[in-house]
Amino acid sequence: MNAQSPAPDKKLRVAIFSGNYNYVMDGPVRALNMLVAYLERQGHDVLVFAPVNRRTAFEHAGTLVTIPSVPLPGRRSEYRLGLGLHGSAKRALKEFSPNIIHIAAPDYTGYGALNYARKRGIPAVASFHTRFDTYPRYYNMGWLEKYLTRYMRYFYSRCEHVYTPSHSMTDELRADKIGRDVRLWTRGVDGDLFNPEKRDHEWRLANNFGDEDVVVAFVGRLVLEKGIDIFADAFKRAQNASPNLKALIVGDGPERATFETLLPDAVFAGYQQGEGLSRAYASADMFFNPSITETFGNVTLEAMASGLPCVGATAAGSRSLIEDGVTGFVAAPNAAGFAEKIAELGRDSDLRRQMGLAAREQSERFCWDAILAELVSNYHDAIIGYKPDATHSDAPSATARKHAA
Repeated sequence: MNAQSPAPDKKLRVAIFSGNYNYVMDGPVRALNMLVAYLERQGHDVLVFAPVNRRTAFEHAGTLVTIPSVPLPGRRSEYRLGLGLHGSAKRALKEFSPNIIHIAAPDYTGYGALNYARKRGIPAVASFHTRFDTYPRYYNMGWLEKYLTRYMRYFYSRCEHVYTPSHSMTDELRADKIGRDVRLWTRGVDGDLFNPEKRDHEWRLANNFGDEDVVVAFVGRLVLEKGIDIFADAFKRAQNASPNLKALIVGDGPERATFETLLPDAVFAGYQQGEGLSRAYASADMFFNPSITETFGNVTLEAMASGLPCVGATAAGSRSLIEDGVTGFVAAPNAAGFAEKIAELGRDSDLRRQMGLAAREQSERFCWDAILAELVSNYHDAIIGYKPDATHSDAPSATARKHAA
């Protein structure tokens, strides 16, 4: 049976599949929760399918159907591996009768959801959140990367659309021949929450940051693929050139002990959210994100909204946000390149102030409602243009070429 194809003003019935929806807070999870809340406000029906854990990180948006799962090996039960679409979850999906399926991870459950959609004539779209294929290089398994890239090429070629959070990531996927119709789904930021006015002098003093100290912030999960070793190396090199630099680490994760060993004099503020997180950002003096695995960099956008100049890698997540020499610096992803830029900002308070103002101004372009409305429009495109019996090739369609322009 084929899915109904509603006109753009008709109600959507969206089934979303993710490997994580509420048990670890990260950028992709935040975006998915914003999406679900927006869809429900607009009167659409949504059902989310994802693994769950005993402890949740926050109160999630919408209705969540549990996917059976096991702890992901090597991550100390931080993330879970879904065991596929079976039993009660499959019955719930059948009863829900979606007219579009949105897959947020190309894992085993996502693969099952994609097969379910294709067998039943339901258009499937995918959002691309992370370069999973680069992860093996951080765990001494670099040989696996080319096989994961090959699998991702196969998986995403079977989706009607692939949504990426940045133009630079769109370019990367096209260069790697991942996805046929790649479109932009960027991210937004709450400019009232993340704001330079949240800077707190008393909080700085309580964390032993003096008036002359220049605080370099890291915000995110404390895992190897975030580049914590590069952060530590680059920071120590920069500190040798600019001794007034101090490190602030905001977040938690399985590699916290490793990070604390690498930077024993840093302030580790732990996991923060809401006002506590916005205060930590605004109370720093610059932001440094060495990661090359992120497709957008929500933390970078939050830092910009908080009025911080940012230093990042010449990779999709940072390059799409940081205007080099204007809102911060992008550098080759190595400790020496990062250290040079951090030290330059550490020595020049006028440059930090100028770049921080420019970063705040640029962040104001990222409005969640407008961004999500565009995604809903893309959903309708996928439904209306879907041809269940069409052969999927790697060649981009005319519509895909139009969105690439």
